[in-house]
Amino acid sequence: MVGLDQVLAARDRIAGQVVQTPVALSDRLSAHAGGPVWLKLEHRQTTGAFKLRGAANAVALLGDVAGVTTASTGNHGRALAHAARARGLRAVICLSRLVPQNKIDAITALGAEARIIGDSQDDAFLEAQRLERDEGFALIPPFDHADVIAGQGTLALEILDQIPQAAGIAVPLSGGGLLAGAAVAAKALRPDIRIIGLCMERGAAMAASLAAGQPVEVTELATLADSLGGGIGLSNRLTYPMVRDLMDDLILLTEDQIATGLRHLAHDGHVVEGAAAVGAAAVLAGRLAGPFPLVLILSGSNIDPAAHAAILRAA
Repeated sequence: MVGLDQVLAARDRIAGQVVQTPVALSDRLSAHAGGPVWLKLEHRQTTGAFKLRGAANAVALLGDVAGVTTASTGNHGRALAHAARARGLRAVICLSRLVPQNKIDAITALGAEARIIGDSQDDAFLEAQRLERDEGFALIPPFDHADVIAGQGTLALEILDQIPQAAGIAVPLSGGGLLAGAAVAAKALRPDIRIIGLCMERGAAMAASLAAGQPVEVTELATLADSLGGGIGLSNRLTYPMVRDLMDDLILLTEDQIATGLRHLAHDGHVVEGAAAVGAAAVLAGRLAGPFPLVLILSGSNIDPAAHAAILRAA
């Protein structure tokens, strides 16, 4: 399992490759929630999402390989493409047909090959496994990988440096890499801190797996929070047990609630993707009120501009 020592080592390892993103107090969300609500502005990360932390850490620890590959809903693929280019490695990013075109374009702009496979992240992962098995690529999965989890945990170290009195961190939850890393780091330093997972109702694989008591398959559905789509893997070794043991609460949001969160954040100047709006969505829906100070992670900005504009117009 991943521990605080691995997260601290990751922070040192990736220090020159990632941005220490700022935090901002949200007056409007604080007034709505009844206590101080802070935003961790991780959508300002170099590749537009937190995923660079885990990808950079994992790539830094590689030996000689033919290249790197993964299956991704977009942000991890972009992060891995960025980290691979920095090391001069070939990258093949496997994606399903549900991945938005703007995220595909961002991957290819970094010199990686975007390979479209099937209708789900699970389908795309089969191709990534083939590249590992047959062509000597290093497979760096988007979440269930110790080095990736440790890299994502550096986000919680930053939060506690910036807001040492934080009582709760609300974390977008998909495969669980960010939540697992953030929780293991935050709870090692502050055992009383609460970690709240946030996801959409449509196709929430980790939520379904927790309810079943083991990793299960779910049908991947179109959602505003597309970065939170995909399965967690039936052979999940790390993130499922870590999320199960370290997460204090889980909140699932409707598409309308996520859209409301997106519009609210846009009004305050934060253009984010649906996955990054789930914290604001939960506060505005009356589903998340404390503990205070509460930190919401704005996890990424990689939303198609036309789709974002359409959501704003629909208000």
